Amino acid sequence: MAQKKTPKPDSAFLLRLRAAFERNEGVEEKRMFGGSCFLVGGNMVCGVTGDDLLMVRVGPDAYDKFLSFPHTREMDFTKRPMKGFLYIDAPGVAADDDLTAWVDRGLTFVRTLPPKKPKKR
Repeated sequence: MAQKKTPKPDSAFLLRLRAAFERNEGVEEKRMFGGSCFLVGGNMVCGVTGDDLLMVRVGPDAYDKFLSFPHTREMDFTKRPMKGFLYIDAPGVAADDDLTAWVDRGLTFVRTLPPKKPKKR
């Protein structure tokens, strides 16, 4: 059985993604989906897989629009498409402005959601 890759804590892409969130408050980084994800109010905005692939949550209403953008595809982490979530291939986030635009798209959607209640331990 092939072992899943997890991003190195200092991978160049993960560092770029962290930098794209620096100007935003209330962002939490968490290990999810075999990688590192960024959440606001407990809701996933985006993340990076072990293959340095960007995952971004754009929501169901904007999904088809953004799916038509270059270098995007369905996020099928579970082998089934997750409506409202996309993978962005490396060429689509090669420039910092493109990465920031995808982060902003994810933030725009997630800010419409109510914060999740913390889980009781």
